[in-house]
Amino acid sequence: MQIRSVSKPEQHLQNLLAGSGSLSAFSFSHRAFYLDEAPTKVLLAVCDPTNAELVLSADCPEARHTLDEWSDSGCLHSLADTLAVPVLELGCAISLVPVVILKPWGREIWYTGMEVRGQSGVGTTDRSIPLPWLLEVMPGAYADGNPEAMILLKVLDPLADEVFGDLYFEMHERKQEVYVVTHVDQRAWPDGIGGIRFGFSDQLRAQYGSDQAFKDAFEQAVARYEAVRRDIDARIDTIKLGVGIDVNEPVPPSTQIAWLQQIDAKLLAQEESLRHTMESFSKVLPLKIGDVVKVPCYTPHSLQHGVRTVEFQTPVYERKILAFAQKVLTQPHWDTREALEKVVLDAEMPALDEGEEAVAGILCQQVVDFDDFAVWRLRAHKHSEMSLAKLSAYRLVMAITGGVSLRGRVLTAEQAVLCPALARPDQVLKLEKGAVALIAAPKSKIS
Repeated sequence: MQIRSVSKPEQHLQNLLAGSGSLSAFSFSHRAFYLDEAPTKVLLAVCDPTNAELVLSADCPEARHTLDEWSDSGCLHSLADTLAVPVLELGCAISLVPVVILKPWGREIWYTGMEVRGQSGVGTTDRSIPLPWLLEVMPGAYADGNPEAMILLKVLDPLADEVFGDLYFEMHERKQEVYVVTHVDQRAWPDGIGGIRFGFSDQLRAQYGSDQAFKDAFEQAVARYEAVRRDIDARIDTIKLGVGIDVNEPVPPSTQIAWLQQIDAKLLAQEESLRHTMESFSKVLPLKIGDVVKVPCYTPHSLQHGVRTVEFQTPVYERKILAFAQKVLTQPHWDTREALEKVVLDAEMPALDEGEEAVAGILCQQVVDFDDFAVWRLRAHKHSEMSLAKLSAYRLVMAITGGVSLRGRVLTAEQAVLCPALARPDQVLKLEKGAVALIAAPKSKIS
């Protein structure tokens, strides 16, 4: 089969779909913006215009040999089987295949993450391709024309351990994020009420003569803790190297706890005392399943251990770490002083609207309305349907609980799909009574 090189793959694909031609192959360049130095890769696509199906692969000698051996009249699915890639139905919602990223406090599960540490996929768990490949060939349909600005959807899954499962106490200057609580581990929170550190303690702040005095006291508390923290971390690093583990490699809490038994007990007691003093400066808000947390910029926050959440955020990888009860593995320093120069002390949890019935039987509640994207929570009080067809921009859809399906495909809890702009008429989201789903859209073209 002849392979045509094209510079505008989405336009070329649209031209193929507008006709009634036979199978067609083309290659195109892909800038891997998510990798160091953004190398250029060449991808190979084979389109079946009749069935509006597409196969994507890396353009390599093996793929070209497979294509040469494959008959023009062959089924696109047989080609996909040989290449071990999925067949993508154009104009339809495509399943997102998450990638798991280990963290010192647990793990993140990325559904639309694209960076050096990992890239989410599309297809099935058994057969998938990197998400950015799809966004390169159809950026207008699946990424609002800008793959690098795609809404970042992920799940935060902290450990249940009281110390090792707490996230960084950090703030953001540009990144906007919202959490929806989906599970509270009763091993950590027997009453089902977890928490999040969110801003600072109003009571402790009132004891100081000024906000600057309060900030200075907090900074001093952090500095005292950090000195002990680094002493312990250096000793743990020595143990890690002794057993052949990189000093920045996450290890299970059970391993860390065993290693801590080798550290001087007086030093550990000092760490615990200083940690409690440092943490007393922050405010802890209760969280239960279904709660929503909007995190404004410049607000310090730290999701607590055992509280699992779905997170939607701006794909900006910036943060300032004020404190952490473990070694930070991704940067060599904390940002306490710099963060305190910009931090907002009067942090409040923004309220949610009551919602409205978007279609008969589905209560639609806007979870967040940020500058660049919006998120809604859908609750069905009877069996209902919502069309995702012909919308002007892509939608991210995640099932949370109950019966959720799209075009006959059942979505289990925390399963997510990417629905394109101007989707086909059969792209209908169905919710059984009691079902809950989340849906997000880029702000530029919400309709």
